[in-house]
Amino acid sequence: MLKTIAMAGFVGAALLVPLTAGAKDSGKAVYAPAGDLKWSDIPNRPGFQMAPVQGNPSKGAARFFVKLPGNAEVPLHHHTADHHVAVVSGTMVLNDGQDHTLPAGSYFSFTGKKQHTTKCTDTAGCTLFVDSKGKWDVVEEKTAKK
Repeated sequence: MLKTIAMAGFVGAALLVPLTAGAKDSGKAVYAPAGDLKWSDIPNRPGFQMAPVQGNPSKGAARFFVKLPGNAEVPLHHHTADHHVAVVSGTMVLNDGQDHTLPAGSYFSFTGKKQHTTKCTDTAGCTLFVDSKGKWDVVEEKTAKK
């Protein structure tokens, strides 16, 4: 009987080892209060701004905010990197063959260099949060001249 109790105690202690080992502070947290964001102008996009919170969008995978000025439009284009986006404020209209109206709180993603147009329909502007899986770019499509 004493041997059974000792064995049960040993097994119980062995089961707790992974729990205490996993409790060590080995994770990482990133905090970016709105007041601490470092906004900078996006080259060749007047009125557009970007604030990276993780990584460097001009070099590789990154997470960042983008501000579009009110009523901004970007003609047909694609992005080399797959990316996932949350609309933080304003209303976006994306067109990939049909219009998709996305108010604040909405989500969208583009993968495989999907061509689309982008429009911020809010006069106060729009803010997006982007999770880009690679270097960020905007590659405008060459359209046929009429």
